[in-house]
Amino acid sequence: MNAICLQVFVSEASRHHGRLTYEWLLDTAQELGVAGGSAFRALAGFGRHGRHDVGFFELAGELPVVVEFFADAATADRILNAIAAAGLQLVYAKLPAEIGVTAG
Repeated sequence: MNAICLQVFVSEASRHHGRLTYEWLLDTAQELGVAGGSAFRALAGFGRHGRHDVGFFELAGELPVVVEFFADAATADRILNAIAAAGLQLVYAKLPAEIGVTAG
């Protein structure tokens, strides 16, 4: 099956209306009928706000989280429209993907 891999990048401590943004994204996608999504916390990263690494004493909040969904193009666009309608300005990537199951 051909699909879109939609990746949305947020800071792990960022919030939208009191909820963690990555949780809001997952819940919103589920409400839109997306079959599944995942949030992945980075070990290190850099971007427009500088570089961040996991350290022994580091408190949560600075590292990027990638929230990822596999969906058809129309559903990926609905997720992006919901993000925009909520007033969020988030970096995203839309990548072509092929989804399948290995023969066992």
